[in-house]
Amino acid sequence: MAKASYKVAPFGVTKYGDRARKFTLKGAGGVVLEVSDYGGKVIRLFTPDRKGGLKDVVVGFDSPAGWDSGDPYWGCIIGRYGNRIGKGEFRMDGKKIKLPALNNAPAGIGCNLHGGKRGWDAYIWGAKPFVKGDDVGIVFTHVSPDGDEGFPGRVEVKVTYTLTAKNVWRVDYEATTDRKTPINMTQHVYFNFKGEAGGSIEDHLMTIPASKFTPTDRGQIPTGKLAKVAGTPFDFRKPTRIGEHINEKNVDLEIGRGYDHNWVLDKGVMAGGKGGLVMAAEVSYPGNGRYVKVYTTEPCLQVYTANWCDYNQTAKGGEHLSFRCGIALETQHAPDSPNHPEWPTTFVEPGQVYRSRTEFRFGAK
Repeated sequence: MAKASYKVAPFGVTKYGDRARKFTLKGAGGVVLEVSDYGGKVIRLFTPDRKGGLKDVVVGFDSPAGWDSGDPYWGCIIGRYGNRIGKGEFRMDGKKIKLPALNNAPAGIGCNLHGGKRGWDAYIWGAKPFVKGDDVGIVFTHVSPDGDEGFPGRVEVKVTYTLTAKNVWRVDYEATTDRKTPINMTQHVYFNFKGEAGGSIEDHLMTIPASKFTPTDRGQIPTGKLAKVAGTPFDFRKPTRIGEHINEKNVDLEIGRGYDHNWVLDKGVMAGGKGGLVMAAEVSYPGNGRYVKVYTTEPCLQVYTANWCDYNQTAKGGEHLSFRCGIALETQHAPDSPNHPEWPTTFVEPGQVYRSRTEFRFGAK
């Protein structure tokens, strides 16, 4: 497709709240992505169904106030460390590093979650939109100072969102540090392919090419074991309805009130793979055919089915966030990796460049 195939300008910029901006990316393939420089948050994402009809398929808020008054992670860039670090501490080169430890539902056990009390999701990032051939995107930049939320090292980070003519939303992460530090970035967008106010995602189908997952303790911190998914509610190696086993009596499901777990991807480096893009998941809604296929260079995938979203907070269009109203597909290294030297490392040294890529490939069938 040539540039002339755009029916409107490939991107637009408007004010979003008092300090932030909203960018609307219009892909040549039909997908439209609204994001903000406030934590790289995804506000809206329109994808076509099998009849070509566009609908917003992410759950979130109309204004920054929605994120500020409740769960801040809907659709944002997560850093410096995505997911949990047990007890908010780890050892590095023989020294104990202490981080803010927040209460972790449901057990009330402390951990560091998604970077601490104020993660990278809570900052206004530098943002520069671009058009390159049929691709349109934004380069986000941020500097995290040494000691930020207890983490060592000054980190310069760049995250690039690219929307392609083939309806792929590509997220490229890049970071450098002047001191050794753990980095584990991800994107926390919540999908609902019935539409952003579509209710429960339990009727969606999901496939995860993973033979093992990481069981957790009552604080949702991995025990260090890798458990086989065969014969458990965690076996999604074939397309399976998300709600088919989610309410079964199972200690791992009971801890998180549903799926909030890390799968070890069969072709990822943690399972002996060679690296490069591997399939992490496919989620679809049979009613309209919409789907996303997730590919990543990361070794693992955390799936969260919004099991704690039964509070009375207003989302887009005046709807209320509800129990299991969306699904997050967080590509990552395993939670608590700094405390598990036997797992692929998340430590980045000065002179190294942290790089990670995830692609969300949208379509309908």
